[in-house]
Amino acid sequence: MAVYYASKAFVLSFSESLHQELSDQGIRVTALCPGVVPTEFQARAGMKKMPGSKLLHTAPADIAAAGYAALMQGQRVVIPGVANKVVAFLPRILPRGFFLRRVAASQLKRRKPSPSS
Repeated sequence: MAVYYASKAFVLSFSESLHQELSDQGIRVTALCPGVVPTEFQARAGMKKMPGSKLLHTAPADIAAAGYAALMQGQRVVIPGVANKVVAFLPRILPRGFFLRRVAASQLKRRKPSPSS
């Protein structure tokens, strides 16, 4: 999960940089940060339950519409859903260690027991 989260941070940073660097050329780049999306991914990944609160789930069609609208408006980043916007804002005001512990705890709960257990 560390690589997954780091990759997401890279894509966001890279997209924001491209947005700025290419704007003079009329090229639009928008980072779409959808949060939890109920799709077949979870079942195929062997997840029994969708992560996060249902409040954070946004329908794929709504995410696509928000992403397209933001791109057409030239926005740098779009986070569909009010609850997702709040969650994305929290790291700016709460200690980083708090989030690191929460992510670690959620990952420990999802770990499968080893065959020797």
